[in-house]
Amino acid sequence: MLWSPVFFLFLPGFFSGVFTKKILAWPADSSHWLNLKPVLEELTHRGHEVTVLVYSANLLIDHNKPSQIKMEGFPVAFTKQDLVQFQEDFLHLWLYDMHSMPYWGLFMHMKEAMEKLYEMQRVTCDAVVKNKELLNKLQNEKFDIVVADLLSHCGELIAEILGVPFVYTYRLDNTLGRACGQLPSPFSYVPAVVTSFTDKMSFGERITNFISYVFQDLITYLLIIKDWDNYYSEVLGQSVTFCEIVGKAEMWLIRTYWDFEYPHPLLPNFEYVGGLHCTPAKPLPEEMEKVVESSGEHGIVVFSLGTLVKNLSDERSNVIAAALRQLPQKVIWRYRGKKPDTLGENTVIYDWLPQNDLLGHPKTKALITHGGTNGIYEAIYHGVPIVGIPLFGDQIYNLVHITSKGMAVTVDFNKMSSQDLVNAVNTVINNSTYKENAMRLSRIHHDQPVKPLDRAVFWIEFVMRHKGAKHLRPASHELTWYQYHSLDVIGFLLLCLITFFYITVKFLSCCCRKFSRTKKEKIQ
Repeated sequence: MLWSPVFFLFLPGFFSGVFTKKILAWPADSSHWLNLKPVLEELTHRGHEVTVLVYSANLLIDHNKPSQIKMEGFPVAFTKQDLVQFQEDFLHLWLYDMHSMPYWGLFMHMKEAMEKLYEMQRVTCDAVVKNKELLNKLQNEKFDIVVADLLSHCGELIAEILGVPFVYTYRLDNTLGRACGQLPSPFSYVPAVVTSFTDKMSFGERITNFISYVFQDLITYLLIIKDWDNYYSEVLGQSVTFCEIVGKAEMWLIRTYWDFEYPHPLLPNFEYVGGLHCTPAKPLPEEMEKVVESSGEHGIVVFSLGTLVKNLSDERSNVIAAALRQLPQKVIWRYRGKKPDTLGENTVIYDWLPQNDLLGHPKTKALITHGGTNGIYEAIYHGVPIVGIPLFGDQIYNLVHITSKGMAVTVDFNKMSSQDLVNAVNTVINNSTYKENAMRLSRIHHDQPVKPLDRAVFWIEFVMRHKGAKHLRPASHELTWYQYHSLDVIGFLLLCLITFFYITVKFLSCCCRKFSRTKKEKIQ
C-alpha cells in the first residue's frame, strides 16, 4: 500500500470525535481574550466541547450572542460601566499622574487600584464558587480540564473544586511564574520586569536588578498573594496558599517565544506559544483598502494604543496628531477620543482596525504601538518595524526586548514632543536595519517545527489524554524556600566548618600548652 502524503493530511479526520473531551475556560478580559479565543476555536474545530465562563460585566464577550463556543454566563454585582470606570481611572493614574508622584505616593495609589481590581475579581469568583446551582451544573458536566488565564484569578480555584487538571495561558511577567511555578530566574542575567535592562547588565545594573527583584516580590506578596491566601483558604475550608493552588498547573502556555525572549532557563511544563493568534493577512474592507492604496510609494503607518486606551488628553492627542501630519505616509489611527485640532489630511481615524491584516499589507511601513504582546507579535509575524510608546504594565519590559533586538525605537509618552515622534517613525522607516531586523525575527518566528497554535492545542490535549502532566512538574514545588536555595545545606556545612575550626583551634591550643609545660619542665 502506498502511504501518500495526502493520506497523512486527512488522517486527523478519521479520528475526529474519537478523542472528544470537555473543556472549561476561564478567560481574562480585553486583549487576553483575543489571544485565548483562537485556542478555544481550534479545540472546538477538533471536536472538543468547550464552555467559557463569562461574567455579566465582560467587555468583549457577549454570552447571549450565537457562537461556535458555548458561553455560560453568570451575573456579578458590578456593571460594565463600573469596569470601564476602573480602567479609565487606572489608565489616568499610569499615563498622567504617576510620573509626578513620589515612590511612596505611587505605591499607595497602586495599592488602592489593585485592591479595587482584586475586589472585583473576588466578587466574580464568589459568583461561581459560592453559587451552588452553577457549581452543581459545572460538576455534572464532568469537565476534563480547565484552561485559565492567570491574570484573572479563580480559574485554578474552580479546577481545584471540580477536581480536574488545569492549564494556564499567561503573559504579564515572570513574577508569579517564579513565585508559584518555580521558574528559575537568575538575577545576574534575567532582568526584573520593573527595570528597563536587557540580559547584558553591568555590575551596577545587576545590583539594581537584584534590589528590583526583592522589591517586585515584596509588592507581589503584599498586593496579590497575601489576600488571595486568605480567600482560597476560606473557600476551600482549609489552610492553603495562593501559590500552592497556582503551582498545581500542569502546563504554563506563555504568550511569547524565543524570537522575543532573552535566553534563560525554562522548566519542561512551561511552553512558549507566542504569536498563536497571528495569521496570513486577509483582504481589507473595501473603503480601508482604498485609503491604503491612495498612499502611493510612501505607504502607510498603522497606529494603535490597544483595546484599553480609547481616548487621550487634548494636549497629548494634539502632540501626536501634529507629529503624524508631518509624515509623508498615510496614517491609519485607531482612536475613539475627541478629534485632535492638529489632525492632518494624511491621518484617518477608525474605531477599530483589522491590525493583523493591515500589518500584512505590502504598503505598511511601520507600526506605532503601546507595546502589548499581541501587537508586537503581529509585527514580528509580518516583519514590520515598530515605534513603541509604552503606557503601563509590562509594556516597557516588552519594548526593551524588541528595541534591544534592533526592530524598534521607543519614545516616552509624557515627555515626547511632536518632533520626537516624527524622528522615531522616520528612523525605523528610513534606516533599513530596522526592517532587516524585523524580517530576521519574522524568519525565526516562522521557522518552528510546530506552529504556536498547534503547540498550545497539543499540550492541552496532552494533559487531557494523560489526566495531567505530573512527570513535568519539578520537585522544587515540594521544597521550602530555604531548601530550594539550599540554605539548610549551606548552614549545615558552615556549622561543620565552624566546628572543625573550633576543634582544630582547641586541639592546637591544647598541644601548645602541653608543649610549653614540657619545655619548662626540661629547663628546670
